[in-house]
Amino acid sequence: MSPDPVPLPTPDPRPVRPVEPDAADCCGEGCPRCIFDVYDEAMERYEAALAAWRERHPEAGQVPGLE
Repeated sequence: MSPDPVPLPTPDPRPVRPVEPDAADCCGEGCPRCIFDVYDEAMERYEAALAAWRERHPEAGQVPGLE
């Protein structure tokens, strides 16, 4: 009898939410691209990627705590 095959990693993993910067990460100098602007842009990309991923994986449904 052969051992169970090891499952391969999914080729289409769920997008990973960007890490929100801490308030102390901002220098407060009014930078043209503040770290919070960069985070907001990353969140927009994440939300679009997550919506597309959910369309490809309707069986995944909503996962509490990952929104």
